[in-house]
Amino acid sequence: MKKKLLYGLAALVSVGLLTACGSSSADSKKEDGMPDKVTIVTMPDENNPAAGGKNEKFQKDLSEAIGLPVEIMEGADYAVGIEAMKNKKLDVLLVSPMSYFQAKQRVDIDPLVTTTAPGSETYRTVFITKKDNDKINSLEDLKGTNFAFVDPASSSGYLYPKYQLVTKLKLDQAKLEEPDYFFKTVAYSGKHDSSVMGVSKGDYDAAAVASQVLQSMDDAGLVKKDELKVVDETQEIPNAAYVIRSELPEELKKKIKDFYLNYDDEEYFKAFYKDGSIRFVEAKDDDYEGVKDITKVLGIEGE
Repeated sequence: MKKKLLYGLAALVSVGLLTACGSSSADSKKEDGMPDKVTIVTMPDENNPAAGGKNEKFQKDLSEAIGLPVEIMEGADYAVGIEAMKNKKLDVLLVSPMSYFQAKQRVDIDPLVTTTAPGSETYRTVFITKKDNDKINSLEDLKGTNFAFVDPASSSGYLYPKYQLVTKLKLDQAKLEEPDYFFKTVAYSGKHDSSVMGVSKGDYDAAAVASQVLQSMDDAGLVKKDELKVVDETQEIPNAAYVIRSELPEELKKKIKDFYLNYDDEEYFKAFYKDGSIRFVEAKDDDYEGVKDITKVLGIEGE
C-alpha cells in the first residue's frame, strides 16, 4: 500500500493569509498581467535566528530590482506551501528534493534557483558508526543493529538512505522499520546532529546523516570526526530549490531569476548558509529527475 509523505511538523506562518484571507498576486493584477506584489515562502533556520534581518534586506533589494512590493514569509510545512501555491496565494516557494517532485504533480511551476554546495564536498547521506566498532564495516553489517534515521520527512536523513538500503540489500520498504526485520530497532532522532551524538555516545549502533554535518560538528568541537567511520553513502542529493509559478509573466520571472543569480551579498549567505562563498545558481528540472524512482520504490504519493 502506498503511503502519503507528510512534510514538517509546524504549519506555515500566517497560514490563514496564504490559504484563506488576504490578497495574493493572483487576486489583483495590473492590466499587463503583473501582480500587485510577489509573495515568497522560504524555510526558517533555527540555528541562525539572526538571519531574519538579512531576509528583510533581501526583500528590499528584490523589490527595488523588480519594481514590485515583495513579501517574504517563513514556513515549515512543504505540503501547505504547495497547496498555497496551487491556490495562487504565493509565487515563489523553497522546496526540498522530494517536495519539488510533489509540487510538480500539483502546480504548474518552473525551477528557479538552487545553491552551490558548501566547500567541495557533494551533498549526500553517509551511514556512520563508531570507528572502533569492528562488527560494522558495510551496509550489510547493519543487520541486527539499533539504527537511527533523522525524521520521516527528511530527504537526507530518511528517504535517500532508506532508498539505498531497500535497493542495495533487496529489502521490503514497507517492513524496513519493523523491529527485527532487518534492524533490531529503528529510532528517529529528530536532527542530524542528534543522530551523530547518539552514535558517538553509543545510544545508536549506527545512523544515517548528511555528510556535511560530520565536518561541521567536528569544527565546532562537538564530536571528533576521526572517532567515527563511514561504512556507506547514498547518491548525490540535489540541494533545495526555489520554484516559481509558471503562469507569472515571463518578464517578471526573468527579473526575479536574474536577481537571484546575481545576488552577491556575502553577509546574507553567511547568515543563511553559514558560508559566504555560497551563491545562487540556476535550478534545472533534470537535477531532480532521480526523485521519481525514489518515490516509486518507497511507495510515496503526493498529497
